[in-house]
Parts: sequence; structure tokens; C-alpha cells
Amino acid sequence: MQLALLVQPLALPHPSEEPIHVVDFGESGPVRCSRCKGYVNPFVKFIDQGRRFICNLCGFTDETPRDYHCNLGPDGRRRDADERPELCRGTVEFVASKEYMVRDPMPAVFFFLIDVSMNAIQTGATAAACSAINQVIADLPKAPQTMVGIATFDSTIHFYNLKRELQQPLMLIVPDVQDVYTPLQSDVIVQLAECRQHLEILLESIPTMFQSNRTADSSFGAAVKAAFLAMKSTGGKLLVFQSVLPSIGIGSLSAREAEGRSNMSAAEKEANKLLQPVDKTLKTMAIEFAEYQVSVDLFITTQSYVDIASLSVIPKTTGGQIYYYHPFSAVSDTAKLYNDLRWNVTRPQGFEAVMRVRCSQGIQVQEYSGNFCKRIPTDVDLPAIDCDKTIMVTLKHDDKLHEGSECAFQCALLYTTVYGQRRIRVSTLSLSCTNMLSNLFRSADLDTQFACLLKQAANEIPSAPLAQVRDQATNVCINILYSYRKYCATVTSSSGQLILPEALKLLPLYTLALLKSTGLRSDGRIDDRSFWISNVSPLPTPSVIPLVFPRMIAIHDLDDKDESDDSIIPSHIPLSSEHITDEGIYLLENGEDCLIYVGNSAQPNILQQLFGVSSLEEISNQFVLQEFENPLSKKLNAVVNEIRRQRCSYLRFKLCKKGDASGMMFFSYMVEDKLSSGLSYVEYLVHIHRQIQSKMP
Repeated sequence: MQLALLVQPLALPHPSEEPIHVVDFGESGPVRCSRCKGYVNPFVKFIDQGRRFICNLCGFTDETPRDYHCNLGPDGRRRDADERPELCRGTVEFVASKEYMVRDPMPAVFFFLIDVSMNAIQTGATAAACSAINQVIADLPKAPQTMVGIATFDSTIHFYNLKRELQQPLMLIVPDVQDVYTPLQSDVIVQLAECRQHLEILLESIPTMFQSNRTADSSFGAAVKAAFLAMKSTGGKLLVFQSVLPSIGIGSLSAREAEGRSNMSAAEKEANKLLQPVDKTLKTMAIEFAEYQVSVDLFITTQSYVDIASLSVIPKTTGGQIYYYHPFSAVSDTAKLYNDLRWNVTRPQGFEAVMRVRCSQGIQVQEYSGNFCKRIPTDVDLPAIDCDKTIMVTLKHDDKLHEGSECAFQCALLYTTVYGQRRIRVSTLSLSCTNMLSNLFRSADLDTQFACLLKQAANEIPSAPLAQVRDQATNVCINILYSYRKYCATVTSSSGQLILPEALKLLPLYTLALLKSTGLRSDGRIDDRSFWISNVSPLPTPSVIPLVFPRMIAIHDLDDKDESDDSIIPSHIPLSSEHITDEGIYLLENGEDCLIYVGNSAQPNILQQLFGVSSLEEISNQFVLQEFENPLSKKLNAVVNEIRRQRCSYLRFKLCKKGDASGMMFFSYMVEDKLSSGLSYVEYLVHIHRQIQSKMP
């Protein structure tokens, strides 16, 4: 089994939990171990009447600072332990003292960079981006120091002077896309309070200003570099709206996907290359961005190939994220673009962050994996970090752990809040050690185990043959179940039975779903696979399983649901075509997309209630969910809103019909069926069982 941590430092607290307490130790800063620099936490042991403490991470004994001293009670705990959050809570936030700052904390800076090339204008992507930005301006942090900037680009880059004194924003053009510069450095990024009106007028006028633009080229690399130069002195978030393959200037790319398709004999070899960045240009730029605390998020609103494998290097290195709308539809994607942007800027987040995980003796950190930049082996640099970002930390044993002892892990994240305060978020976990394998299997965390398996597979896909990645995933599953069979199963168990540990009984099903997922199938579009790989990297654990093993529910009979059941979302249906009827209408969601499959014989009155039409042919493929004045439609909207709330994602709706490409896409998610991409669930269990039997002595 994998020995790893999935760390989500700014995760939203569960509704039943109290908010995270902020602790201020003043100028002296938080109490720390003088040897390993671990932070004081509930598992530190105070001795000698509270005058000294033993660090639970490295075992070193330290003097308790005089102003932190407190006597111990009869139970050996400090008498004030329950009043001090750092001594009774797993996660706390310390106010950082001056020693944690190399400069004044940075302001919250948001720079918007919009593609105005011919394709972006004609598809409505520019108008959708401007509308979304205009709506979220009101949601930006209300701090006086919040700053914004805006630029547009096609084959040249256009900055806008937003100074309040000007009658209207002034356009400043940068024509050189090989050796870029930023004009008027000080007035390109200004305080939001000063330029709010100018900004709104500008965003309303950009689509009209460029409406007859015939420039098809995109200088994406140069535009991003120029925006970075404007932000270099402060750092901040760069939000880029991009519609076509970058074709001119620094970091320009070619349509190499077409080259890969035309030479089918080299397809497998070529596929690997196409999933890797074309060269190091964008990576080198991204490392410089990270150094100056600039994080980049990409909103890709496209109809064609844009080489996500190359573009994704920038968000991955700078702690950003990719949003992918393909094929972009102004009708059905504008609402999702707005909601994605709104959550991006309003969710709990921080800037200029550094993270380190410390472990107690016997275990050490082997590797970090996620969206970040790493300059020294022990620390992870994050120009931006938010509540959805997760970092995988693989661990290794380097000494013996003793039965009954405790093993501790501590994650410390030093960051700046959107209101300009420097904080240290510290989360500490302490687990008991065991030498009984059966205990380990009993308390195994399936979701985390599988998330690690998925993230490791995604890391391997660009550099290893697909068949090898699939085999490795199956072998991990086989080896875990073989160990359980060999060391934990009862003597009376029949060798003809496949024995699954209770906590991991769904591991084979999830592994099979992984093998049939977008990333591990060879028949998908290259950009779809590249997006899948980059999406998986920072994905939090609750979002991992739905991505490969979606939730499917019947929506034609929502009215028949048992009223005594409290949950808004009805129980889900197994992912097998035998559970789908021609009369039914089904919703399938994976946290990113929401597919609505309408059977050929769906009843006209149900169609009328849900979609406002009486026949399947009348439903537009560019589908937008509406709420009609009837109980069934209201229930469907309630279900969708609850899913959106759970997933923190607006979901992209797609209508699927039997017999066309959309229907085939829907059935490709039926992971329990035998598909071109792999075995049925029953066949896969038989395969795993045979492999385990062949290993048995």
C-alpha cells in the first residue's frame, strides 16, 4: 500500500466544524522546536512541571519560553491546554512575526488578459470573458490595497491606462512580440477603488472595439510575459482568457497534433511526445513568474487544438489552474465561465506561500507532487494557494516504528491573505503505529489510496507507454489484495474465492474505472488527455473518485422519490447500460461535466416538464438547464444546485442522445460494461483473482 499524505492546507472546514482559530504570539512568534523547527501542537509533551517540552516530531527536549509557562494538571496536561487552540486543535493559524517576512506582504493583484483575435471575437469568447470579468469585479477583495490591470492581445498586445484623471481608458500598443516590454509601468495596474468605473466602461466596449478584427494570430506567450513584467514588482494573479493556438512571438506553438495523426505507424510513440511540452520556453518563463510570486490561471475557450500539454506548464509551475471549454459555446458555456471565474477569485486563498511537511522519526518525505515550483528539496513554493489545491506527499520508512508509539505529521504553510496579512497555517496529525497488517487494512483510507494511485498514473502518462501505465495501476491493485490474502485472510478461506478487505472492497472497481478514463484511453483527443492530466495534479481527494467513477441518477422519476429520505440527491445507479432504459432520462456528473441522456422513447409529458418541449428532436444540443413551473423541473434544479454546491463547480451541461457521438460519449462512462477500452467489471475481478492465485505458493 502507498505510504503518502494528501495535503489540502486551506481546505474549507466541514459545516459541523468550528472556524480555524487565529493565534497571535506577538513579536516573539509561535513556539517552535529549536532542533527540527516543528510548531507547538496538541501532541507535544510538557514535562518538569511545564518548564520543558518534548517535540513529538524529533523527540528533542526544549525549554518552555518563560511567558508561555503553565503548570501541569494531575493528568500530565497543561492546565490551560483547552483554552489554547494550538494545544487542543489539529489545525490553527499563527500570525507571522517580522522574522517570517522578506518584504512587506503583497497586495491582492488581479490582472486580466483577454484574447481578442478573430476566432475569439467570432465565437463570442471575448464577449463572454469581458462579461464574466465585469460581473466579478464587485466580488474582488474589498481591501483598500486590492489592485487590478487589464490587457488584450492578438498579434500585438494592448495595455490600458486606467488612471482616474483620464476621461477614458487609454490604449497602449506593444507591437514587438519577440522582445516584449510594458509601457507606463505604474499606470497599467491601479487600485480597484480608483479605476472601477473606467474598468467597467472598458470591459463593455472591448467586444465592440475589436468586432471587425481580422487578425487570426495569437501572441499568447508574449502577452503573458508582458503582463508579468507589469506585475513583477508586486506579484499576484494573472487570469488569461485564450481561444486559439499561440502562433506568433515568444513561445509560439504549431499544430503538432495533426502531424501525429498523419503518421499512424508512429502513433503510440507520437502520442507520448504530444503529451509533453514542445520545448522549455514556457517552463523557463513560468519559473521566473513563480520567483516573483505571479500565479497564472488559464481559461481556454476554444474550438480546436491549442496544445494544452505545452500551455499547462505555466499554471502547473505557478500554483495556478486550467479551465477548459471545448468546443466553446457562447450559449451554454458563458454561465459556467462566469461561475468558474467567480469561484476562482472569491474562494479562500493566499499568495506568496511556502509549504513544508515534517514527519516524526522513522518516516521522511520522499517527494512532493502538485502545482508548485520547488527551489530547495524540503520546501514547496506556491505563488498562489487556494482551498481546492492539494499536494501529494509521498513518504518512506527510514527507521523502525514501534508498536503502540505515535507517528506525527505536520504541514506548515506560510502565506499572505488577500487582505495583506502574513499567516502560518499549521495542521498536525498523529497516528498510532501497529505491527499487525490486519489493523492497517481495517483502517485503510480507500479514497486517499486511490487518489494517490490516480495522481501517480497521471504523472507517468506523458513519459511511459500507455499499456505500461495501465499494467502498473492493475499491479498496484493486485499487490494490495495479494498481501491481504496472504497475511490477513483466515485459514478456512477457500482458495477459489476472491477475498477483499472491507475498507478496500471498491478498489478493483475504481482501478478499472481509471483504466477506462480519458487519460488512459488511446482513442481520445490529445488536448482532452492533456487537460485530464493537468486537472488531476492539484485535485482534492473528494473530487478524484467522481472524475473517473461518475455519479449517475435517474431524473425521469424524481417525483416518485421517497419523501422520508432527507437527501436531495436520489441514490445513484450502477454505471452499467443494463440499468438504462429507452424510456428513461439520466443525469451523469463527474464534478466537471454533467451529461443528460434522454432515451429514444422518453415520455412526451416528462420531456415537457423537464425541458419545455414534447419531443427529443426539439431539445437543442447547446443545452441550458431551465426551471419550469412544475414539481419535476423544480426537483431537477434542486438536485443540480446541490451537486454544484458539493463539487464547488458549476458543471458544464451536455445533452446526449442514443445513436450519435454524444450517446457514445455517455456510454463510455459505463465502466462496469465491457467496452473497447477494457474488460467488464466481472471479467476484471476474474483477471485480478487469477493473478492473485498465480502468486500464491
